[in-house]
Amino acid sequence: MLGLKLPTDPRWANLAEISLEEILTDHAYCEQKAATSCISLISLYPDKIDMVRKLAPIVTEEWGHFRLVLQEMDKRNLKLGHQRKDEYVNAMMKFQKKDGHLDDRLVEKLLIFALIEARSCERFRILSLHLEEQALKDFYHKFMVSEAGHYRLFIDLAKQYGGEERVKKRWAEYLEQEAKVLSNMTLRGDRMH
Repeated sequence: MLGLKLPTDPRWANLAEISLEEILTDHAYCEQKAATSCISLISLYPDKIDMVRKLAPIVTEEWGHFRLVLQEMDKRNLKLGHQRKDEYVNAMMKFQKKDGHLDDRLVEKLLIFALIEARSCERFRILSLHLEEQALKDFYHKFMVSEAGHYRLFIDLAKQYGGEERVKKRWAEYLEQEAKVLSNMTLRGDRMH
């Protein structure tokens, strides 16, 4: 369904489990950034009324996810660490076309967000299947389902504002680039991406 070209090694879940405080910290900040990214889109494109209406509840949901991760950390007496640079997202942002019409840049942003949500969905799935603790498996299963919906929404919005064929072609380019980026990154258990 997601079309990702390079699947995550399932052993990543074991690394994440060893670094639970780190992975939960990174996850919390990913949720925070997802909320602020949606706010940014709304601020940049207030004239895209349909998009604004569809993203407004996502802002609330992503911020709620941030709070859920914090609650999970509190239950485990874990502390929220400092936010770290997201090498994966930064590498993908370099691939984004920044020229052209404002609508062209919107489509690029929507595709980046779709890709991040797709990879997050895939990683949450791995955690939901391979972690030892059932409560954490259930915790991440819920996030997986949510991210799948967000991925689909961003793809649909990109098609709405960029056209089906154009988006299909550009999405294939993003998927190829993402596989290259990931193949050059070290698999780390303290990062969601």
